[in-house]
Amino acid sequence: LSPGAKMGCFTFIKVMMILFNLAIFLSGGTLLGVGIWVKVDGQSFLDIFGALSATVLQVVNVAYLLIAIGAILLVIGFLGCYGAQKESKCLLMMFFSVVLIIFIAEVAAAVLALVFTGLAETLLTGLVTPLLKEKYGVEDEFTAIWNTTMTQVHCCGLNNYTDFNNSYFYAKHESYPMQCCDTNGPCNSTLAAEAKVQGCFKQILEEIRTNAGVAGGVAAGIAALEIAAMAVSMYLYCHLDQK
Repeated sequence: LSPGAKMGCFTFIKVMMILFNLAIFLSGGTLLGVGIWVKVDGQSFLDIFGALSATVLQVVNVAYLLIAIGAILLVIGFLGCYGAQKESKCLLMMFFSVVLIIFIAEVAAAVLALVFTGLAETLLTGLVTPLLKEKYGVEDEFTAIWNTTMTQVHCCGLNNYTDFNNSYFYAKHESYPMQCCDTNGPCNSTLAAEAKVQGCFKQILEEIRTNAGVAGGVAAGIAALEIAAMAVSMYLYCHLDQK
């Protein structure tokens, strides 16, 4: 290519980099703002989007997720947009590094999820089951989270109703949570065994497998965007001296 063509290509890629990351930055700011709004004034959010959220607690959980994602997108968008605009090799390298770290973390999480599903269940059982025994029925927020999860996913405990054996809740009420028997009345061991309500881990895993195609497509699309973003940032980084 002639010097003019190379310059035009560089300028085009730079502009695309700026616009793409500006969109990411604005999206991150929007998500962060909505997350803060939901956290501070969840009730007004429920009044508008009540059909999308069953309880205030769910909205609070969504708020934390929106804030985290929004903050990450803000950082990525700022580094990419400002770095391309100012033609800063330092910011472009920081952008590349942040996206690379996120990409590696996503790949590692996917591999672990596929290879060590059984190990993940064992680790979760060792960590979550003691918390169910100690905090369910004691801490309102923890109890509400599990009640919402068990009701909507139609599950009981992490593995099954036996997770509540020797728990504070069982000692106080002499019964299991009603979701374990799929009934509004007292839930004893006989009814729970007959109901055979699966644990939440298995139910969520089945939902993920059912929607594996959609989840895989979304993950592949995100990975492709990340690879493209890294390639463009590295192109700008390497061609700044040749500009």
